[in-house]
Amino acid sequence: MKHDIPLMLSRHCFTPRDVARAGDIWRSFQDAALVGSSRVGWPPSRYREEGIAFIVRTMTVVHHREIKYGEPVRGQTWVSEFRRRIITPRQIVLYASDEPAATATQEWVHVRERIKEGEGIAPARASEELIASFDPVPEGPVATLPSWTDADGPESRFVFEVWHTDMDPLAHVNHPLYLDWCDEATSRVIRAAGVDPQNMVPVAEFVKWRQAVIAGETIEVRTKRMGRTGTGATVLSHQLVKLQEPEVLAAEAITIRDLVEGPGSLGALFD
Repeated sequence: MKHDIPLMLSRHCFTPRDVARAGDIWRSFQDAALVGSSRVGWPPSRYREEGIAFIVRTMTVVHHREIKYGEPVRGQTWVSEFRRRIITPRQIVLYASDEPAATATQEWVHVRERIKEGEGIAPARASEELIASFDPVPEGPVATLPSWTDADGPESRFVFEVWHTDMDPLAHVNHPLYLDWCDEATSRVIRAAGVDPQNMVPVAEFVKWRQAVIAGETIEVRTKRMGRTGTGATVLSHQLVKLQEPEVLAAEAITIRDLVEGPGSLGALFD
């Protein structure tokens, strides 16, 4: 079952260039997924009542073009399959002015709360009722990263403490914020090189989550250039590490970025 969903990007989602930030595109993807789930009888309140949830494991996004403020936006989304009744890929296409602007392939894990056992949440098989409600459509993936050639660069580091006001309904950091952190780390390198980071253009990204991040934890984002695409865009790797004893890798990411100045203009800033 595919769902067409009207969406709205709020004013705060846009940069000084009046184009939507990559992290806020991700939040629109999440809105589309929640509406699609609610339409088949599974709103957030029902998940909470039944003590279950879906948490994202991996996410790949391709930005086909930037979305300008004021453009009409809509999403189309569907679930591709359920593997072992636990893992489900979801596809999302975001349209702006009826043109595909961004596509996402997400991989979600069905989990059950185990608060009484003191285990928080753990992977669990979804019910037949839930799977039947989503009526999977075996199409996708709609987003795959472009290929690139290797081009290593030095590592930069960005350290911060997670805010309590960043917590989501599951009491951990919601997944779009990880991309915000990666782009902030990149922006600081760009600014240090004397270039306006507002001129950064998102091309594509991939994130794999390994452990939840919660309020008060100290995170270090370790960023370095790892390659160059055929169009000249810069490929960056990010490790998001919890600074504790011992260190814990919370997530790893690849972001592909460029500057409005032209293809290939970003890479030299990471030398």
